[in-house]
Amino acid sequence: MTAVIEVKGLTKRYRDTLAVDDVSFTIEKDTIYGLLGRNGAGKTTVMSILTAQNFASRGDVRVFGENPYENARVLRRMCFVRESQKYPDDAKPKHAFTIARLFFPNWDQKFADRLIADFQLPMNRRIKKLSRGQLSAVGVIIGLASRAEITFFDEPYLGLDAVARQIFYDRLIEDYAEHPRTVILSSHLIDEVSNLIERVLVIDRGRIVMDEETDAVRGRAANIVGDSAAVEAFVQGREVIHRESLGRVSSVTVVGTLTPADREQLAAAGLEVGPVSLQQLIVRTSQNATGTSDASPLEEGALR
Repeated sequence: MTAVIEVKGLTKRYRDTLAVDDVSFTIEKDTIYGLLGRNGAGKTTVMSILTAQNFASRGDVRVFGENPYENARVLRRMCFVRESQKYPDDAKPKHAFTIARLFFPNWDQKFADRLIADFQLPMNRRIKKLSRGQLSAVGVIIGLASRAEITFFDEPYLGLDAVARQIFYDRLIEDYAEHPRTVILSSHLIDEVSNLIERVLVIDRGRIVMDEETDAVRGRAANIVGDSAAVEAFVQGREVIHRESLGRVSSVTVVGTLTPADREQLAAAGLEVGPVSLQQLIVRTSQNATGTSDASPLEEGALR
């Protein structure tokens, strides 16, 4: 496949804070990526540098083979939709869409009109008077209707309710099928987007801890639950990324595909085997990388 973004040794430091730590990766053409990680992991910083809205302290970034900074040829081919997007005080959605239509060469007004109806967006209300969900819809519509060759969604749908988020997911996958492009989707709602993303990039404390195809990640781990002694005997010598115990019962997450012989051994020992969702695996991987043992804060939404 063709790489549209190449990052080598990217580092960003804010005084005493190392936000991005020697990161290297590539983004392939016409692929939907999940850029995942907890709050402060470095996701927004990486996207801001890729879209020339921030500077790297060190490293090399190439988008379509060129440096994106002050490069109109590159910037017109990208769309960066962020949750904290600011608009002029007197701006209305219709103004935002008019500007977007002028800037993005692949803008589809018919698709934009459909999305406006889908999200029931009031076009003549000032943006600063919109609800958080309506403000999120403005960004989502621009990101989808721009049909930019590379589109970054940095949690722009946080204000959308479950129905509106599903509309976004449905329209994204429908339009992607007809008009393939590269999409980088930053989200803490991992299980919601797991069926959309084709490749997972996980950042934790400024470093890449996972960069793999989603299909390769699924099914690579399992939860083993049962008598603590039997569980520990089974997982001996295996890669363990999480342990929980209550009395004499343990739940252990192990990495690796279980063979038919493994399953026979588990059944004979009276142990239960449960699947590990993409969100659970990413949470466990991040915890294991940083030595964190408390699962609940992450699982309740701290992966952002």
